[in-house]
Amino acid sequence: MPIPTLVTERLILRGVTEADADSYERHFVDYDVIRHLSAEVPWPYPTGGVRAFICAAIVPVQGHDRWVWGLHRKDVDGVIGAIDLRRDGERKNRGFWLGREFWGRGYMTEAVIRVNDFAFNELGFERLLFANAVSNERSRNIKLKTGARFIGVAPGKFVDAGYTQQEMWALTKEQWLAWKSRISEQR
Repeated sequence: MPIPTLVTERLILRGVTEADADSYERHFVDYDVIRHLSAEVPWPYPTGGVRAFICAAIVPVQGHDRWVWGLHRKDVDGVIGAIDLRRDGERKNRGFWLGREFWGRGYMTEAVIRVNDFAFNELGFERLLFANAVSNERSRNIKLKTGARFIGVAPGKFVDAGYTQQEMWALTKEQWLAWKSRISEQR
C-alpha cells in the first residue's frame, strides 16, 4: 500500500522505494550516521545492503502499520535521510537518520513535526514512544524541541558498542496538540 507524500516548507517526504537505494546508501553508509542506531544495523555496512534492506524490510510492509519516508529537499534530487514510523515498535514508534552534510539545518525537526501530525491526526495514534542513545544529543534535542517528555534511561545496544544506555521518551496526542498550540501562538 503506498504511503502518502508529506510536504513541509523545505522537504518532500515520500515513501521509500528501491529507486531510492543509491542516494539512501550515499548518505546512510557513514559511521557517524549509523553509530547511534540500534545494534541491529550491521557495521561495516555490507555492499548492496541498503537495496536489500529496502526490498526485504521496507517495501513489503510499507503502509501496513509501518511507514518509512525518504526525506527529499525540494531543491535537490535524492534521499538525504529517512524517518520510520511503526504502530507496534518495540520500545519506540519512530526512528530517523539524516546524512551528515545536512546536520544542524533543522531538516529532521521539520520532518518530525510533519510525521507527528500524520501519526496523531491521520493514523489515530494516542501516544508515541521514542528512544535514543544517551550520547546522541542531536536526537535528544529534536525530541525536546517537539514536545516529547523524558521518561527514563534503560539499557540499550547500538552500532557503537560504547553506547550502552538509551533515553526513553513519550509524547501523547494531548501533549502534541498543546505543543502545536504554543508554537502557533509564538508565531
